[in-house]
Amino acid sequence: MILKATSKHTDQHAKMPRTPLSKKEFETLSHFRYLLRRFLRFSEEVSRQHGITHLQYQMMLHVRGFPGREWATVGELAERLQSHHHGVVSLVTRCEKLGLVRRQEGRSDRREVEIHLTPKGNELVALLAGLHRDELIRMQGIFQIPGSDDLGVGEDAGR
Repeated sequence: MILKATSKHTDQHAKMPRTPLSKKEFETLSHFRYLLRRFLRFSEEVSRQHGITHLQYQMMLHVRGFPGREWATVGELAERLQSHHHGVVSLVTRCEKLGLVRRQEGRSDRREVEIHLTPKGNELVALLAGLHRDELIRMQGIFQIPGSDDLGVGEDAGR
């Protein structure tokens, strides 16, 4: 697992809550973590069934879903994955060996490395993202999904 050990954001929230939590708040937090873990387990399993790890899927999703363009830098991916730069470089290398991504010298800064999906990577991430979207839609109603309107959930869902 590649996660940042600490960040300014988490340090700010490490303080004790101002008021004690109620039983209902503990139940709500527990339920949220359960649903989140259930979705993550789905992601791990479906990714593995298609021959990649969930981190490889997440990285490809972030490349494909990067705002305004079809590629991302290693630094941008590190932020999106909440990972260290060197961990993302290793992840990119593993995906490159599988033929899912390719590296390209930065257009505006030659020190940067752009990560692009290959046709094989595009096909696989489209398939997996569709399965993830369908799972999120199935979870709608028990798990409030931010931006669910963008996933096609609503009046026309299920038709």
